[in-house]
Amino acid sequence: MSDDSQDWRLNYFNYFTEVEEHFQQARGTALFLMSPLDWALIESWKNGGVPLEAVLRGIDAAFNKWRQKKTRTQAVNSLAYCAQAVLKEAESMAKGLPAGEGSAPAESPFPPELVRTHLEKALATVASLAGYEEIAASIARLLDVLEEQLRDLQQLDQRLSAIEEKMAAIARTRLTDDELFEMRRELDLQLRAYRSKMSTDQLMRLEKSFLDRKVYEKSGLPRLSLFFMV
Repeated sequence: MSDDSQDWRLNYFNYFTEVEEHFQQARGTALFLMSPLDWALIESWKNGGVPLEAVLRGIDAAFNKWRQKKTRTQAVNSLAYCAQAVLKEAESMAKGLPAGEGSAPAESPFPPELVRTHLEKALATVASLAGYEEIAASIARLLDVLEEQLRDLQQLDQRLSAIEEKMAAIARTRLTDDELFEMRRELDLQLRAYRSKMSTDQLMRLEKSFLDRKVYEKSGLPRLSLFFMV
């Protein structure tokens, strides 16, 4: 396995935890609880291909700027405060500008039996719900050839994410207009103070991640991506 492939596996599966811990450290409050908006923002960065190092550097840059303010009227209570700085760091890295060391990745990807258990539990949940027979069949097919799929975890995760997209689309058609409205209202309330700090592309990815998460929760659906095994 190439070094690049190994780096992807280590960084990808550690993405969620690294960002959470780094934000807590930068904020100086280890007991700070991330909000649904924060989790959705991390997921949108991951899905958008933002390097872990760019996120960590962006968090540091945002807090450094905040600490330099002569008057700090309120604490940083959301990861969204760092969105603009993260975008700037991602753009710098894409242009090949010097990067910091980042955080050390966790030691290893998941063993095959853990992946199988994750998918078997997801299959059991989906199979118990009416209207998701096609989704259950797709998961079952992956389980049948899991040994082969495990040779390329990135491709396997892409397949699982594609199945999630289809599952979410089905779930949305089963929600009422009022339920969808309340999800959108909650998103707008949480995001209101941070919209000016994000690009249009960032906002679109964040909104999708946030609303997808709410749809899964409301419908009692499992997350399939290996990312959610962390």
